[in-house]
Amino acid sequence: MSVLTHEISLENFQEQFDYVLTHYKKHGKLVSNYSNIIIAGLGGSGIGGKIARSYFWNHSPVPVEGYSDYHLPAYANSKTLTILCSYSGNTEETLTMFAEAQERGCDIICMAAGGKLMDLATAADYPTYTIATGYQPRMTLGFALGNLLMIVGEVLGKDLTSDITELRDTFKNPAQAVTRAKEMHEQFRSTIAQKFVVITDMAFEPVGIRFCQQIQENAKGEGFVSVLPEANHNMIESYYEKHDTNFILLNSRQNDRVTKRFDFVKKVLTDLGNNVYDYPLHDASLNSIFEVIHSTDWLSIYASDDKKVNNMEVGIIMELKGFLSNQ
Repeated sequence: MSVLTHEISLENFQEQFDYVLTHYKKHGKLVSNYSNIIIAGLGGSGIGGKIARSYFWNHSPVPVEGYSDYHLPAYANSKTLTILCSYSGNTEETLTMFAEAQERGCDIICMAAGGKLMDLATAADYPTYTIATGYQPRMTLGFALGNLLMIVGEVLGKDLTSDITELRDTFKNPAQAVTRAKEMHEQFRSTIAQKFVVITDMAFEPVGIRFCQQIQENAKGEGFVSVLPEANHNMIESYYEKHDTNFILLNSRQNDRVTKRFDFVKKVLTDLGNNVYDYPLHDASLNSIFEVIHSTDWLSIYASDDKKVNNMEVGIIMELKGFLSNQ
């Protein structure tokens, strides 16, 4: 059986949206029953929750939060809808949050490809959503975020089927995203081994985090996120000289004052000779979000090839898991 590589998963990304459209089943839960919604998960299984939180920021009458920890916040209770996500179903932090959610009487939904989380959820008769097996967790954002968008959308009374269908159709031929990836790669090719700093607005903060995760796991490089306007009150004081850094700007252009801040930061950085790619964005639509995710995923693969590192292996992460299993 052939190994499912990152390249294959990206080339067939539309299949993940097809899977969601085929397998999604309504859960019947309504926002009027909740005071808040928590999406809990770690790493490749957690970033979908952070992106969903950002997307529903201006649409939900109750807080939607993403948590990546061993514990739920103190406010989680019987008025909390807790959505737990783990690709393997065996992530120890997520299983601990699952147990806490049960203890506190939270309403629970689970998403996994199998493992203990799916077994526990099935035994307790909680709604469950599956993810196809054979992938590495960081390859499965289409499955995870697609499901989360449908799940939370239904809670809020919004049917996002047409939006997911549009994404599927777009990624049958993702030429624009691949073109952007190649542009970024060409610009950063000579400095690909340097760290990346992604400067975002609030709408694209979790997308920036996603890229940093990918450059870290796939290309074994450092990645950091700075968010405007907050970073204008501190970060810019570090830019009095050229840095050994690749900068990517992600601005949804939803706020004119924030856009002016991006313009200022870009000028400061470029005047000092820094390597800056200003990603051409005009909104924070799902199409724009997934285009940036897809293009920066490809950039992380190109970077791994340039650096001649194995983007399929995560040796230190596996070493950590082995260490923790013996504690």
